[in-house]
Amino acid sequence: MPDYAFSPLTYALLLALVLVLSWRRLPRAIRTTGIALEVVLLIAMAPLGANLLVWSVESQAPSPQSCPLPTPSTVVVLSGGTSRPPRSAEDVSALDTSSLHRLFTGVALWRNTPDASLVIAGGGGRVPESVLLAGLAERMGVPRDVIEIERHSHTTWENALYTSHLSPAVPKRIWLVTSSLHMPRALGAFRAFGFQPCAWPSESLYEAFSPRVGYFLPQSSSLAKADRAIHELIGGIVYRALEWKHRRGDAKPPSATVAPSANP
Repeated sequence: MPDYAFSPLTYALLLALVLVLSWRRLPRAIRTTGIALEVVLLIAMAPLGANLLVWSVESQAPSPQSCPLPTPSTVVVLSGGTSRPPRSAEDVSALDTSSLHRLFTGVALWRNTPDASLVIAGGGGRVPESVLLAGLAERMGVPRDVIEIERHSHTTWENALYTSHLSPAVPKRIWLVTSSLHMPRALGAFRAFGFQPCAWPSESLYEAFSPRVGYFLPQSSSLAKADRAIHELIGGIVYRALEWKHRRGDAKPPSATVAPSANP
């Protein structure tokens, strides 16, 4: 689904167009409702509304402190995309900030977890994102023989599916590293495939309330934040349906071939 389908700006513009073209023909109750909806959409594009949307998603994930003992000894990092197609497996400058945040957080957790292994999940185009991230992890001092990559996935659901098929098998108890906004959906996907994930979030998009005028006015940065939060809210609903189908055995596997992993 295209990004504009999740954007409050899309619906604000469409609603404004309908109101302008049909204003005289619309009953007063509908005009009032339309104006109220327009205000809500404008608020969603301001820091106030965008941060409320982000909080509604990020607050669904449990804290790392709630992870039951014994703590996992496997760290699974989910890639977060690239800003452009990488030219080679060494072109780590193609990684976007979300991927970098997740890897840096995962490597820091790996350093503080005795005898831990590091699994990096994420496909992409000609050069899988997990290959880029694994190479960067090596440059950061993670030994090659403790890194395992999953290179075939294109969605969070496939992250979990293909990680569950890696060989050697990934332990079911894992630290799952991804952004705070993405965490609830990722946890659900990995639970669906038998994992017992503990959340270890990287960056958070939430910003606390500020009594400044700009906090109540639409901003491009807040629009981008709202788009991402709405994407996760809708994605969460879709993934709950997938989990239900998976438990019933109705979910169809993706078309990509599951292949054994290979260390980078």
